[in-house]
Amino acid sequence: MFGMGDGHRRKLTEDLKREAVRLIATSGRTVEELAADLGIGKSTLTRWRSQYQEAELLSGPHDDVQKELVRLRCENEVFSAPAPNRK
Repeated sequence: MFGMGDGHRRKLTEDLKREAVRLIATSGRTVEELAADLGIGKSTLTRWRSQYQEAELLSGPHDDVQKELVRLRCENEVFSAPAPNRK
């Protein structure tokens, strides 16, 4: 797909790398299958996946994480509240 075998290293765009990583998560295919189809090494595709997953985690809070944090804080307040006196 990317013109392998011409003996020259090629510079792949960030968009292409992100799309390849997205395909790992959404296509239902293995890294090996996708790497072969894309004409890149399995280790290259695995490295891209690690880089973009790490970048995603470091990019800051996400909506779903924020919602979960709010839910857990509320839950924590419920469990931290003093128990009512029972007679």
